[in-house]
Amino acid sequence: MFEQNSETENESVGSLAKQYFGEAVRIIVLSLAIILPVRYFLIQPFYVKGASMEPNFYDHEYLVIDELSYRLHVPTRGEIVVFRPPTGKNDFFIKRVIGLPGETVIVKDGVVTILDQDHPKGYRLDESTYLSGIYTPGEAKVTLSSDEFFLMGDNRSVSLDSRSFGAVPQKNIVGKVWVRGWPIERIGSISTPAYSKE
Repeated sequence: MFEQNSETENESVGSLAKQYFGEAVRIIVLSLAIILPVRYFLIQPFYVKGASMEPNFYDHEYLVIDELSYRLHVPTRGEIVVFRPPTGKNDFFIKRVIGLPGETVIVKDGVVTILDQDHPKGYRLDESTYLSGIYTPGEAKVTLSSDEFFLMGDNRSVSLDSRSFGAVPQKNIVGKVWVRGWPIERIGSISTPAYSKE
């Protein structure tokens, strides 16, 4: 009688183990079905490397990139984007959108000037809301086609950007920076500045 109870208990334990294993597999499959599309098609983590976006983004900060928005609309001026440079390298860069399709961007004497249909003589880009006393070195004059953007780092003296490698096609832009996730004291969503046109 004792042996019969032991066998029954063993069968019960085996049945519970199978149920547990089956439930665990279902949870894992369901989680992957949700997480993988989100991870590969909607959002993506990104670590800042280097000082090209200081003082607004620092080395080793953890960011979340929104990959969906630019499938619905084009980037706007002031947004922070992650992209592959047109140099053909597989690196990812992080920069700010400065010039939009159809515009001409001029960098000269430390000033960024935008020429567009409404301002054929150009206007000085006011970046004072996110850059304080920053001088933009170098010289460039780039006219953007219908799918190109002019991108620059906030730390203008050290940033490798459109002043060097030229316009960036929209297809190279992976997404926009949506949230800063690390460090804890800097966690929050990333806002886009408003520009006044002189």
